[in-house]
Amino acid sequence: MRGFRALHFVGLCVTVFGSARFKADHPYYELGRELGSRLARVGFTVMTGGGPGLMEAANRGAREAGGRSIGCNIELPREQQPNAYLDRWITFRHFYVRKVMLVKYAYAFIALPGGFGTLDEMFEIATLVQTGKVHEFPIVLVGRDYWRPLTAFVRNRLLVEGTIDPGDEQRLRLTDSPAEAVEWVTAVAMRRFGLTYGPRARRRWYLGE
Repeated sequence: MRGFRALHFVGLCVTVFGSARFKADHPYYELGRELGSRLARVGFTVMTGGGPGLMEAANRGAREAGGRSIGCNIELPREQQPNAYLDRWITFRHFYVRKVMLVKYAYAFIALPGGFGTLDEMFEIATLVQTGKVHEFPIVLVGRDYWRPLTAFVRNRLLVEGTIDPGDEQRLRLTDSPAEAVEWVTAVAMRRFGLTYGPRARRRWYLGE
C-alpha cells in the first residue's frame, strides 16, 4: 500500500531493467542514457530499480531530457543506493513487492544488459505475458551481442523441446538501437492502449483526452 500511494501519479511509464555494475565510462551506460532520453522525449516516465549502473543511466537520460524519472529501490547489503537522477523513489524490503510496482505502472519493458536480477525481472514479465496476466506488453532487449546467446537458447532449446509454444520466442524483441526500441514501444502503446499525441509541450502522451 505504501508503494501504491507513493507511485499512483507517476504517469505513463516504461520500466527499464539493467545491471547495477556497469560504470559511467562503459558503452552500455551510454546506451541506457540514450534510451532514457528518448523515452522521456516522447513523453514516457522512465521507471527503474532506482540503483546505480544502467538503472542510473536510464534515469539520468530521462532527467537530462526534461522527463520524469522514478526508482523502485531495494534494501541490499551492497550495490543498491538510490541514484542521483530520481524525481521520486521508494525503497522496498522485499523483491516481490518491488516487482509488483515495476510492473503495475508500465506500458512496456526494456532490458539492458544485466545479471540474475535483470533475468529474473525480464522472465517474470515474459511469463505474465505468456499466461495472459498482462496483454501485449512489449519486451525489448537492448544489446544484441549481450542477449543473442540467451535468445538463441530460447529459440533453439526451449522452443525445440516444446517447453514454450511457437510464437513465445517472439515475445523478446532484440535490438542494438534505443531509437528502434522506443519506436516499438510507442507503436504498441498507440495501437494497444489508445495513447496518442496531445497538443502539449514536450509531446507528452495522454489518454482519452
